[in-house]
Amino acid sequence: MTALAISPNYALANVNAPSVIHSDEQNEHYIALLWDLEHKPNLTSEEGHLAELLTLLISDYEEKNYQLRAATPLEIIGELMAANDLRQKDLVDVFGTESIVSEVLNGKRELNKEHIKRLSERFKISPALFF
Repeated sequence: MTALAISPNYALANVNAPSVIHSDEQNEHYIALLWDLEHKPNLTSEEGHLAELLTLLISDYEEKNYQLRAATPLEIIGELMAANDLRQKDLVDVFGTESIVSEVLNGKRELNKEHIKRLSERFKISPALFF
């Protein structure tokens, strides 16, 4: 990883060179600064370096503090159904029968390879989501 040198004299809206983020408030402040830079026409070279540094600092903080847990296959199906305004009966073409749809959605039956293949094709998503 290479370090970016930002002149200590450089300030954007009276903010000196950024440091490692230690709080949500500091993170939000840096996000606002980055937003301002991204919407400014004709960035100087120094502003471009500052934007790059802010991006790295924000990404690092958020990766450490906002971890998402992996969704279960049932949660993924539930989200897909909600996003597409589908009901249980709308998945019969994927699972074969309403009873199998019901068993899968109630956790009484696991997805098999064919179910995963059909779900992936229907929703145009990677089969890897279900593993």
